[in-house]
Amino acid sequence: MTRTTSPSSEKIQPQLRAVRPSDAEALCAIFNMPGFRWGTFRMPFEMVEQVERRIAKSGPETTWIVAELDGKVVGHGRLVVQGSPRRSHIGEINIGLDDAFVGKGIGSAILGALLDVADNWRALKRVELTVYADNEPAVRLYTSHGFEVEGRHVKAGFTDGQYRDLLSMARLRF
Repeated sequence: MTRTTSPSSEKIQPQLRAVRPSDAEALCAIFNMPGFRWGTFRMPFEMVEQVERRIAKSGPETTWIVAELDGKVVGHGRLVVQGSPRRSHIGEINIGLDDAFVGKGIGSAILGALLDVADNWRALKRVELTVYADNEPAVRLYTSHGFEVEGRHVKAGFTDGQYRDLLSMARLRF
C-alpha cells in the first residue's frame, strides 16, 4: 500500500489538551485506521483495552496530548523523557492523526505543542523519533520543525508485507 495524501492548503487549528482515560475508544479507532497504521509500528486490530492500559501507565515522564475538533479526537502526540539519569536530557516523540485530517496543519500543531513542552518545561536538549523513510508527509513535517536525519536503518521495519527503511531523526538544542 502506498500512501497518497495530498496536503490541503486548508489549515485547521485544533484544541489541544491532555489525554484522558475516556479518550481510549477514539484513539483506538484512529490507531486502527489504515493510513495511521501504515506510518507506524502498530499491529492491526488494536483493542480499546490495550489503549486504556497505555493511558493508565503514563507517568510523569510522559506528556500525552490529543487534538480535538468540535469535540472529536482527531490526533494525538506523546513526548516521553528518557528514564536514565545520563539520558534525562532526551525525549522521544510520536504523533499520529485520523486519516481524514492529514495535511491540514493538525500534526504541526501537535508537534509544536510537544516541542514547547520539551524546550520550555522540561529543558530537553535532544528530541528524537523514528519514521518510515517513505512516509514523506511525516518527514516533511519533522524537517519543518528542525529535525534532521541522523541515520537510515535499511529494511528495519516490516509492514504491509514488506521490509521498509527507517530514518532516525533528531532535533538538538545545545
